Amino acid sequence: MTGNTEVFESEEFREMLNKTRTMKEPPQQDGSLRQAWYINRARMILNEKEKELGRKLTFCVVTFGCQMNERDSEKLRGILKLAGYAEKDTEDADFVLYNTCTVRENANVRVYGRLGSLAPYRRKNPEMKIALCGCMMQEKDVVDRIRKDYRYVSLVFGTHNLHRFAELLVASLMSDRQVIDVVEKDDTIVENLPAERTYSFKSGVNIMFGCNNFCSYCIVPYVRGREKSREPKEIIREIEQLVADGVVEVMLLGQNVNSYGKGLEDPVSFADLLREVEKIDGLKRIRFMTSHPKDLSDDLIEVMAHSEKICSHLHLPVQSGSSRLLKIMNRHYTKESYLALVDRLKAAMPDLSLTTDIIVGFPGETEEDFLETMDIVRKVEYDSAFTFIYSKRTGTPAASMEDQISEDVIRDRFDRLLKEVQRIGRMRSSRFEGQVCPVLVEEKNRQEEGLMTGRTPHNLVVHFPGDEGLTGSIVNVRLAESRGFYYMGERV
Repeated sequence: MTGNTEVFESEEFREMLNKTRTMKEPPQQDGSLRQAWYINRARMILNEKEKELGRKLTFCVVTFGCQMNERDSEKLRGILKLAGYAEKDTEDADFVLYNTCTVRENANVRVYGRLGSLAPYRRKNPEMKIALCGCMMQEKDVVDRIRKDYRYVSLVFGTHNLHRFAELLVASLMSDRQVIDVVEKDDTIVENLPAERTYSFKSGVNIMFGCNNFCSYCIVPYVRGREKSREPKEIIREIEQLVADGVVEVMLLGQNVNSYGKGLEDPVSFADLLREVEKIDGLKRIRFMTSHPKDLSDDLIEVMAHSEKICSHLHLPVQSGSSRLLKIMNRHYTKESYLALVDRLKAAMPDLSLTTDIIVGFPGETEEDFLETMDIVRKVEYDSAFTFIYSKRTGTPAASMEDQISEDVIRDRFDRLLKEVQRIGRMRSSRFEGQVCPVLVEEKNRQEEGLMTGRTPHNLVVHFPGDEGLTGSIVNVRLAESRGFYYMGERV
């Protein structure tokens, strides 16, 4: 863990904890007040258990997947800490929780492997509790397998009822049987839940949940559900509370932030939300992801171009440079419209850092399709790209498509693409050499004593001499030497 890992609670939630301490029964209405009651109940159970064992009970949360999962895990850790557990970095804990991802098939395989590796710890600690949550748990076949082959797993819940974790924790602590609570849909958005932030000075903030896009290769809409946006006033209030607690940078999170607000009773655009977030005193930096190209408006470009707080970095997944494949992928844009969007972005923000996601080996991909992808990489000149080999995902339309590409062809194309992405990325990154940039200092350098590590507004990593007292501050650093995808710098 990095930085201050104390649990962050809003003033409202502290009041709820105090209010529910004397309640004999939990509040009936689902929400943070009910979960506060269950946190107090878990405290009582754990106190008795600790007296019986004569030691402190511990927990470990392991996160797989995206930044939204990381943010969910912060909430899970916060609840476990308030319940009375002490955190460990290793899985020989009394309560082990895997927050799972299922974007690729091998993500599931990794989780099953990790479950098997817990056997020695279970033998030493027969009362160990193991819990599984997240996207993987929204798949019926997975839950059936856990129920049948992993009877020692104590608790299983999905993405739609994470806000009920305290309640499910108590149910698990009070039962020797598996507690499985997976629902297909839940439109409830529970505010004010506690969280244990990984960093004291920056935080992710969910602005919406779910996805309506149904790209043909992607399982996310099936496991995360349809889009639902938080009310802007709740988002602003959360950020204000975070800033009051020392946060200087927020990352606004959603599967497609550009479609934020469409389902609200009083619709609000993402650009409008950003305008309000920028007004928050004390907030220094704003980042966001992920942006779908089909929904990125000219209004958003204007807000970004004139903002003093929004970082000069945009992650804009392209997936393929072939308009033919983009249509089969159900992406709702063409190569030409994507390039036109990039032109508008660069015209408004010439120094903008652009990153992307690219899939190699999508079913039916020809050499011509692949060369279209190479062409768009050269024309856009991404600062970096996350390149993925297509993974057949059971439950998606693409999994049953004909013309699945052979492994040797995919590997050859992947290697060619990666080489080109890295060549362009090194060239793009070096354009700031010699310049002085504001750098948010994130942590002590893990390789070399006496160095600190931080990020520029363009999301470039910089290592420079300094001490841990700089952590969380924004300092001016001269980018003295580009070393590919990071800089060696000196404070000025």
